[in-house]
Amino acid sequence: MAIFMHATLPGVSTSMYEALNAELQALPGDTFAGCLSHVCVPSGTGIEVFDLWESQEAMDTFGAVMMPVAERLEWPLAQPPEVREVHRFWIPGA
Repeated sequence: MAIFMHATLPGVSTSMYEALNAELQALPGDTFAGCLSHVCVPSGTGIEVFDLWESQEAMDTFGAVMMPVAERLEWPLAQPPEVREVHRFWIPGA
């Protein structure tokens, strides 16, 4: 079952996001396996991230890799993301 994740990350700048993303992309293997879509939006206080994952397991596996990197880069602590099961997912024209 697909999973929608929305994280509000106050204090995280787009440059901090780019640094994290670069480190994750440099890791061996497919760090983003199971991510169906990803959007990062700047807000007045930080960034918001919206992901669609193919499963809870895929999202959890990514989180286990991503969190230590974010901690090493000294990202500020944030509230846990909002996570919901998806009723339907489709891509127009696909």
